[in-house]
Amino acid sequence: MNASTTVTQKQLSDFLLHVAPVRPVFIWGPPGIGKSALVQQFAEEVGLPCVSLLGSQLAPEDLIGVPQIIEGTSRFCPPRMIARAEPYCLFLDELNACSHEVQKAFYSLIHERRIGEYQLPEGSIVIGAGNRAQDSAIVKPMSSALLNRMVHVHLRVSHREWLEWAIPYGIHPWVIDYVQNRPDHLWSPPPKHEEPFSTPRSWHMLSDALLFHGDGIAEERLEALAYGCLSPAHAGQFKAFIKQVKSKYRLSSIMKGETGWPHAPEDRDVLYFLAQSFRAQLIKELPADKNALSPYHKEMAIRAKGLIRELSYISLEMAQMVVAKEGESDVLPGWLLVEIVRDLPRLVERKDAA
Repeated sequence: MNASTTVTQKQLSDFLLHVAPVRPVFIWGPPGIGKSALVQQFAEEVGLPCVSLLGSQLAPEDLIGVPQIIEGTSRFCPPRMIARAEPYCLFLDELNACSHEVQKAFYSLIHERRIGEYQLPEGSIVIGAGNRAQDSAIVKPMSSALLNRMVHVHLRVSHREWLEWAIPYGIHPWVIDYVQNRPDHLWSPPPKHEEPFSTPRSWHMLSDALLFHGDGIAEERLEALAYGCLSPAHAGQFKAFIKQVKSKYRLSSIMKGETGWPHAPEDRDVLYFLAQSFRAQLIKELPADKNALSPYHKEMAIRAKGLIRELSYISLEMAQMVVAKEGESDVLPGWLLVEIVRDLPRLVERKDAA
């Protein structure tokens, strides 16, 4: 399902609070962005126990139960975990990964809050969740009848909200510092082939492993963990970031003029990470409209042009990478690019020649 609008984690919590008590809600989103955890958190906030069913592992009889003869007539008896006397939150995870037979078994449960003769207690809440077809996950087309029984909402990742949670939760400082430097690396689209990819869940896994190892973790183990949890490009830059953390190079110090770019061949990976972080910070800090420049922004722009010039003497390729356009929104402000073309013609001419 394509998303016309999306919500962040905080917005989803508010959405569930005002919609889920009256109508079943289905949460769409890629793997690893916290759909299940948010539903668990919501259930705790409203004071209901949360019962989770995994759609990809269900058969129809897991819902409707098996027939039993009671007083001379047959009756379907739903499982004990569903047939509760007190209200609860029923979370149907991976709902769109179950078979069509199981989907049909959900019709009355979702629409009428009923399974056979069993009626969910008054005050119970039903929430579903699932991945999208473009996520390379196990999904099946959801029938129009089932789609039309729920209110649909699409969840997106917000690095600010994730950091608000991660810092007090105790996520490893290296992970927090990295995501603060490269918020665009918190999540990456699932790859078309089999390899790890970056999500809030995979960063959490990496944090747990780092906390268990301690700060004395060997470089080889750090590399294995990073490449085992994250997208390959992000893993390489995370490794370089930790190397930079342990060395004398800091982007803040470079931008203040307290130190220069690393130029030793063995620090090539650190230079690449710093150049990428430098680009990301310029995009984040500098306004698109030149008329909105403050004295702080003007000073940053002057310093940025000087640093790009210095970087081009060490690695023209990385200097070009800083100013290159990578997407519709991931680009330096137009006014800064004009000044770079004017003040650094060597960089642009050699880039065109290449």
